Amino acid sequence: MEDFLVVVPARLGSTRLPNKPLKVLAGKPLIRWVVENLVREGFKVLVAADSQKVAEVVRDLAEVILTPPELPSGSDRVAYALRKRGFFPPFVVNYQGDEPFVYREDLERLVKALREGAEVATLATPIADEETFRDPNAVKVVLDQRDFALYFSRSPIPYPRSGFFTSPLKHVGVYAFRTEVLFKFTEADPTPLERTEGLEQLRLLENGYRIRVILTENYYRGVDTEADAREVERVLKKLYG
Repeated sequence: MEDFLVVVPARLGSTRLPNKPLKVLAGKPLIRWVVENLVREGFKVLVAADSQKVAEVVRDLAEVILTPPELPSGSDRVAYALRKRGFFPPFVVNYQGDEPFVYREDLERLVKALREGAEVATLATPIADEETFRDPNAVKVVLDQRDFALYFSRSPIPYPRSGFFTSPLKHVGVYAFRTEVLFKFTEADPTPLERTEGLEQLRLLENGYRIRVILTENYYRGVDTEADAREVERVLKKLYG
């Protein structure tokens, strides 16, 4: 029996891209691409959806639990679905419902970090261009010498006052939690830095949790804007024809 479960939160009421999970890219709704690719890589998936419309798109692929639409974040949706399910493994992967590219080795490395003692683990990838480094929609992360997160920001960090002595990193919003840490995290009130930056992972740091960051060279591109949707559709067509 697996000691982890992949949970995909899907929210129909996205502010930047309304009805995002149902947006058709390369012939399929975005949420179906996400779940299909997770299943293709051999993972058992639970979808935490706020709409029956989303559930109908993926019910043939995965278990679905409906969650209240007013929940404030994907992590809250994941925690609610696990509690409603009533049984859950020691580890859970929160796989964003707008991230259609899946790599088994990355998820396995995240879970391995938990097995080795990490409380939370996530992914980051090197930033190769100035546009991404300056883009507030691309969340950046800086690490300590042991690859734990020091800070996440929408601003360009680290600031290269005398040039770069480290590669700037883009955060990939895929998280692996010890399940009890996820529950404690979602029960905690939003914190000042979280509210300032609009980044829920800062709540973890502000409450003293350590986030292990796994570096990957794999291609990830979440869908937050129409420009993201066009680029993701182009890559999906290239990969899956």
